[in-house]
Amino acid sequence: MRDDADHAAMPLVQHDAGWLTPSIQDSHQRSETFGLSTSMRPDYDVLPAAELVLRLEQSRILCAHATPVMESLHEQIVNTQNVIVLTDAEGLILHSIGDDDFLRRAEKVALRPGANWAEQRQGTNAIGTAIADRCPTVVHGAQHYLAANRFLTCSSVPILDPYGELIGVLDVSGDHRSYHQHTMALARMSVQMIENHLFTNTFRETLQIAFHGRAEFLGTLMEGIAAFTCDGRFLSANRSAQFQLGMPLTALRAHTLSSLFGVSSAQLIDRLRANRDQHLSLNLNTGAVVCANVEFRRATLADGGSSTKPSSEPRPQAPSVLKPSGAGGPLSRLSYLDTGDPQVANVIAKVRKVIGRDIPILITGETGTGKELLAQAIHNDSPRRTGSFVAVNCASIPETLIESELFGYEEGAFTGGRRKGAVGKLLQADGGTLFLDEIGDMPYPLQVRLLRVLQERLVNPLGSTKSIPVDIAVVCATHRDLRGMIAQNRFREDLYYRLNGLVVKLPPLRERTDFASVIQKMLQCESLGHVNGERLSVASDVMMLFKRCAWPGNFRQLGNLLRTAAAMVDADGQIRREHLPDDFFDNLGNAGSASSRTIEAVGSHGARLEDVTVLAITSAVAEHGGNVSAAARALGISRNTIYRKMPLAPCTDD
Repeated sequence: MRDDADHAAMPLVQHDAGWLTPSIQDSHQRSETFGLSTSMRPDYDVLPAAELVLRLEQSRILCAHATPVMESLHEQIVNTQNVIVLTDAEGLILHSIGDDDFLRRAEKVALRPGANWAEQRQGTNAIGTAIADRCPTVVHGAQHYLAANRFLTCSSVPILDPYGELIGVLDVSGDHRSYHQHTMALARMSVQMIENHLFTNTFRETLQIAFHGRAEFLGTLMEGIAAFTCDGRFLSANRSAQFQLGMPLTALRAHTLSSLFGVSSAQLIDRLRANRDQHLSLNLNTGAVVCANVEFRRATLADGGSSTKPSSEPRPQAPSVLKPSGAGGPLSRLSYLDTGDPQVANVIAKVRKVIGRDIPILITGETGTGKELLAQAIHNDSPRRTGSFVAVNCASIPETLIESELFGYEEGAFTGGRRKGAVGKLLQADGGTLFLDEIGDMPYPLQVRLLRVLQERLVNPLGSTKSIPVDIAVVCATHRDLRGMIAQNRFREDLYYRLNGLVVKLPPLRERTDFASVIQKMLQCESLGHVNGERLSVASDVMMLFKRCAWPGNFRQLGNLLRTAAAMVDADGQIRREHLPDDFFDNLGNAGSASSRTIEAVGSHGARLEDVTVLAITSAVAEHGGNVSAAARALGISRNTIYRKMPLAPCTDD
């Protein structure tokens, strides 16, 4: 589903209504094609009562799940000159609720049950354009195609059924002079609630997995929910699950429980029996590890009655912030992270000089290089260590929910799991540290609100008119080129300069010189330090292989490999070649294949040893992006040897 935010960086066109986004431009062109004119009288006709009753019956399930959510949303925006509208997939209004005085104005332009707001009838408007584009849409004032509708500002979000089909639209319309930026966020959260209700009701008698990369998000709107048959056949997944699995429904339908989560239904049920009161840990096909709650019904399992029905008690929710614990865990202090690599030592030295001075820190580096560990260590070594360390991964939260997660929403906003609203991450971090991981993935429109908070130190929860002071230290991280994104209008320049008080870069694993120390500490951290009473160690030839590997996944890849190897070691506790997974050798072979083929080609033509040496060095330096240190480690020689043998070429030491 496309989103208005996708067009944020695209060219805008000047119009009588101001600047029009590409989606509004397209809608105006469609309106002209439909034969409408801006000055014409809108279609105010409504369905006869008998026909409306029939259409309501056809959408009975949608109305049943949407009505309580609409009522809660109305309580949140009462007395704001708004009307909340529910339509079917064709734009026919099924139900409306709002302030009495504004309802009377809305009814004059047929914003009432029985009226149709498809583009063919009303021209460009949020309901009709959301249906046409299948994406959340805001149409403000004079952006409406028909002049008669230009006193309105409308925010519409499509509602999809559990199979991904459009079944309706939720719209919030009000006087364009009183439009609030929170309106769209509240509408999107309401739709997510409606869709989740429809999903759980539709797949009541199935095997359901609710999951997220962070345990504290289980039981909230952000949890992914996937449904399967008793034999593991995929049925459907909600929007959050599609986001986390990295595939739309059309692609997911080709998968099974085993291909998505790495377990069969029988294995999953066995694990559920053994861990009734705990979250399960599951591996996604993307390589990510998630926490999960599993529910299934006896009626769906044709296994001779051997299944077990889980407890109907509410799912437990873990705390949503990390509280300090004195000195913290083993990786929670800067001194522990200093394991001998000069690049890391330089980063730590710089960070120590700015801790506690209200200077924002931006950590860059490839994915998996330990950016969150460094952020946690910065917090635990700072004067704010007695406050909370709140981590938000901007890439792991669906765009529809990230605003509510950061800013929170007022009590009574939604039915369901959070009846008393929610405190946003910004307020949870008050007095402590807010860590914004993958800041480069933050939606462009939300960057403006974040910038305002950082400048004014005031937070407005969604649906609230109150500004709450907040005292936070900010640490951000990204693997993206933010300057390049600024040039492409994908990241705000003013926000960039607000965040980059100190910029540090963590080296990738392949460039670090403290490999042995890192591995030993990782074994200790993962509680893998001993097996059968024997201290785990790594054979020397395996250590050489580790140093040759490019490690594209960095510490995540190394951690997974060590856990696998530790499970396979013999009684002596030593990790040897036979304990390593096959794909490690495949990756190792691919990394060295290009240089090996080149060297073999030269050797076959009787080249001198000196030429072969120079060629090997040249190939290694090229493979490591000009990094001499990494090339030297891969070849098992010193950097000075490379400098002596290497022809003049652009090289770097880091």
